[in-house]
Amino acid sequence: MLESYITGVALNGGLIASIGAQNAYLLGQAIRRQHHWWSAGLCIGSDVLLLGAGMFGISAMLLALPLTMEVMRWLGVAFLAVLGAQALWRAISGNDRLVSTQARMRSRRQVLLATAAVTLVNPQVYLETLLVIPSVGIHLKSATVFMLGAVTASVAWFALLAWGGARLSHWLCRPVAWRAIETVTGIMMVGIAVHLARESRFFD
Repeated sequence: MLESYITGVALNGGLIASIGAQNAYLLGQAIRRQHHWWSAGLCIGSDVLLLGAGMFGISAMLLALPLTMEVMRWLGVAFLAVLGAQALWRAISGNDRLVSTQARMRSRRQVLLATAAVTLVNPQVYLETLLVIPSVGIHLKSATVFMLGAVTASVAWFALLAWGGARLSHWLCRPVAWRAIETVTGIMMVGIAVHLARESRFFD
């Protein structure tokens, strides 16, 4: 039982801890202190639902509908390219500051919609939560305990991003630090978009 739990924590923790569009967006919101706990909660909830769906066999249905994955891929390419371009523009122009004011404060609805977009338009999240992770879990002694471990990793990681980003915001909100974060975020998002586009079956 303990082995199943630890495996779930280690596997999902290793997958979600890598820098990605979702992590970068949540970190930015945490630094701005704009509804970052709501954003973290949505990230955690999405992981729980997708992991549960994967363990209960939804992955087989997605494999039978490759067109769905292809549509999601190109939505992801477009959305990440726009987010990346915006981040790079902010880094170059320096017009957007991390220190938020009422005029710049985004609504909770806007933050949640953007969080949902960066979470759900990336086909990689479906490959990981519906295919990769469940394919390991079904071979362990307790798939339920394995899933609990995977969920624990999600809760711990996204909570750490929300708490840590807000805690360090006084340092990270400096113009130099913010421009560096925006530059890395922009390059990363554009890079992911290019990677997703190159993996499309239309380029085979």
